[in-house]
Amino acid sequence: MRKDRPYDLVLFGATGFTGGLTAEYLARHAPAGLRWAVAGRNPAKLAAVRDRLAAIDPALAGLPLLTADVTDPESLRAVAESARVVATTVGPYIHHGEPLVAACAAAGTDYLDITGEPEFVDLMYVRHHAEAVRTGARMVHACGFDSIPHDLGAWFTVKQLPSDVPITVDGFVRAGGRFSAGTYHSALTAFSRTAQMSRAAKERKAVEPRPEGRRVRAVPGKVGRSKEIGRWAVPLPTIDPQVVRRSAAARPEYGPDFRYRHFAAVKRLPTVLIAGVGLAGLVGLVKLPPTRRWLLGRLSSGQGPSAEQRAKSWFTVRFVGTGGGRKVLTEVAGGDPGYDETAKMLAESALCLAFDDLPATSGQVTPVTAMGDALLDRLVNAGLTFRVLDSGPAA
Repeated sequence: MRKDRPYDLVLFGATGFTGGLTAEYLARHAPAGLRWAVAGRNPAKLAAVRDRLAAIDPALAGLPLLTADVTDPESLRAVAESARVVATTVGPYIHHGEPLVAACAAAGTDYLDITGEPEFVDLMYVRHHAEAVRTGARMVHACGFDSIPHDLGAWFTVKQLPSDVPITVDGFVRAGGRFSAGTYHSALTAFSRTAQMSRAAKERKAVEPRPEGRRVRAVPGKVGRSKEIGRWAVPLPTIDPQVVRRSAAARPEYGPDFRYRHFAAVKRLPTVLIAGVGLAGLVGLVKLPPTRRWLLGRLSSGQGPSAEQRAKSWFTVRFVGTGGGRKVLTEVAGGDPGYDETAKMLAESALCLAFDDLPATSGQVTPVTAMGDALLDRLVNAGLTFRVLDSGPAA
């Protein structure tokens, strides 16, 4: 039984910047009696992390340290078999993630990460979903800014509408602050692997069941001005729409016909168009190995902004939902998206899987499918806001 294992939670990657913030969050906010450990490949760096945590809570001076490396399957098996839940911040996941997914799926251990890489998520479904279903493991990807605010925000929005009618939801993202170094590395990796990403999506589509008797879609929107939020809306090709669509496919509350679109909300359209041209050029350049190596070397994945810089960062995601003759405007908001809030979301997701009364699920599942309102309540208690800004008859 998993309850007999030594640890409720193991955090893998605690020596990295975001992993360190996640460990610090747990040190400050984990419930009394949590049995947890930190894992990584460098014992000296793990010991330094423990010293930092002990300064927050002296009881953590004896926090267990587990040495494990993604190139050593036996070490990952030992980690997976020692814990009920394993959370990892070690990316880019397409290069470093699969061995731990495989170990957790085989051991029946719940797995979480903060990936925003569609190729990785699709391949993990194709390769390990069935094994995780067999063992009872829950594999929950995208438990950071990608994609919890969008997944839970869309869920919060549809709950304001009737569930027996067609529903449409549009999400509009705004953020102030820096992307994390890990996100930067993952994005460059994804830009260089567009063909592989397309193949992985096709592989998944060929084997993933579709919802019966319902239609669920995530469709690209068009550039235009949104009267509901008073800003330009620019389609945002992130993993978030895929996650929302999969939640909708798994939950009847999204109605018999659900459609989601995902946008960045911007003040000035010309700025975005110029950035789009630059992005198109970057996508082309990053396919060239010398350019890609140079760009990857510009920012170390262990680097991040100071606490003062992070305190000035913020995000909002507004959702416009319509269904059954009604329209609702909702908002999810929080602080620094790339680091502090991502660490909070991952930590609270791990605690939610470990301790909360949740629906019986297994295999690769989304945050909403696995945790739903239990996670939403945790995040509200931790300082994120979910609120209805307006509600009334649809025009």
